Amino acid sequence: MLKFFKKTLALAVSLTLAAPTALFGANHREAPITALDTKADITDFFAFVSYDHPDRVTFILDVDPFLNPSNGPNYFPFDPNILYEVKVDNTFDAKADITFQFRFNTEYQLPNVFTGYVGAGNGLNAPANSPAPVAPGTPIVPPAITSLTGPGSEGLNIVQTYSVTMIKNGRATDLGAGQKLIALPTNVGPRTMPDYAALAQQAIYELPNSIRVFAGTVDDPFYIDLGAAFDSLNGRTTGTPAGGPPTLPLVLTSAQDASTANNAPDAVSGFNVNSIAIEVPITLLTQDGSLHKANDPKATIGAWGTTSRPQATVRRSPLPALSAGPFRQVQRMGNPLINELLVGTGFKDRFSMDQPVNDSQFANFFLDPLPVRVINAIYGIPIPPPPRTDLLPLVTYAPPIAAPGTPAGPVADLLRLNTGVPPTPVDQQSRLGVLGGDPAGFPNGRRPVDDVTDVFLRVGAGVLIPAFNKAPYNLLGDGVNSNDEALSGTFPFLGLAWDGRDSRHRDPGEEYTLGDPNTTLPVN
Repeated sequence: MLKFFKKTLALAVSLTLAAPTALFGANHREAPITALDTKADITDFFAFVSYDHPDRVTFILDVDPFLNPSNGPNYFPFDPNILYEVKVDNTFDAKADITFQFRFNTEYQLPNVFTGYVGAGNGLNAPANSPAPVAPGTPIVPPAITSLTGPGSEGLNIVQTYSVTMIKNGRATDLGAGQKLIALPTNVGPRTMPDYAALAQQAIYELPNSIRVFAGTVDDPFYIDLGAAFDSLNGRTTGTPAGGPPTLPLVLTSAQDASTANNAPDAVSGFNVNSIAIEVPITLLTQDGSLHKANDPKATIGAWGTTSRPQATVRRSPLPALSAGPFRQVQRMGNPLINELLVGTGFKDRFSMDQPVNDSQFANFFLDPLPVRVINAIYGIPIPPPPRTDLLPLVTYAPPIAAPGTPAGPVADLLRLNTGVPPTPVDQQSRLGVLGGDPAGFPNGRRPVDDVTDVFLRVGAGVLIPAFNKAPYNLLGDGVNSNDEALSGTFPFLGLAWDGRDSRHRDPGEEYTLGDPNTTLPVN
């Protein structure tokens, strides 16, 4: 299977990686409409075969970017007015055959308390010198938050519950089976939430039919040197070998490339994001309800995430706003980087609100991508001549993801996943995915560990062409090789939310470590 993936890799990714412009990073505020509506902003979308359950697929929809862990008192609830959806195409027509819907509801258990979460020890009472009218011994501070329900949850002022509904064959099924599903609140700090890891485990729910769900605030798993990217792709030259030939910016040494140490500042470091994760059996996703080997066309599915709002919202100050009408899509995301890198700013909102099946209207942005010419102008990197018809396999069902013979379907931005490719053990995963010899990684779906930035950089520079498959082209990278928080090897495969009191980001202007803790370089 690995041989099959390597032989067909060039067909599907040569276009995507047409430019180091992937540096602009995931979907963090990439379109005008979501720059103004961050609650509906999809930051990342993931779909992969679960590491610990190879008969299941995990989908992750991350929303609401750049959440500062200490930013109380309301912190970061999901928006009850938004319909969050994960959509799956298993008939190769870029239309949803299965949809998983998530809706949230917010309750305020302590309406007189000034913050969303409060607690300490076993609870604190008014002291002997408490002035009237509060008598000494009156409960003031609830016990520390150690549970999402019952004893230990008294300090949860903001409580968000949610529903999970599956739409399949025109039929809606409530997957919650009567359970009260509670979203994990952000990590306020050690006094209020002394064992946050244990609290996070409580937010993982086992549903009937081997389905698991999770919703809550987590560490943002995306990692990138955004500062260099937005300074007109002003990459940091970190990898010029001693005595070697001159190199382009954004080059790593072989040792740096093989290391998980970061050699440049991760601009998303220390930020949280709101995440929705659902793990479902593969047999629930394929068109015939069966497991298929990787060389079977029926093994491949396409997936994407969406956020939608009611058609009309009326502001009734000082009364709460009133929303009505059918849901209208605000944003969608399949592959990382499509809208933000290739689609022109004047068309980004249309792309966000339209359906994947209509993506042929945006095909002109793929035939002669402006970002590729920007790279060519700044660094002189040779680029393929237009029209870039090699881009089309990325947005159709084609190798190396889909098996030969799979119907290509219409041009559509879907994250395609071959469910017949077994997951790679955590200790053997390559951040470069298929390009790194790991067939279970991007662009065969996408895992949180996948370094989509470096993958795009290298293929964009031409490493799939023999003449360019050498240094420095095969060592291109932004210098950020791993996430700042450890990612879990089990569902939901994410890192814990950063502590609002004691954690902090490493700002882009600070010094950063080069792997050797005694060696630092200033960020220019």
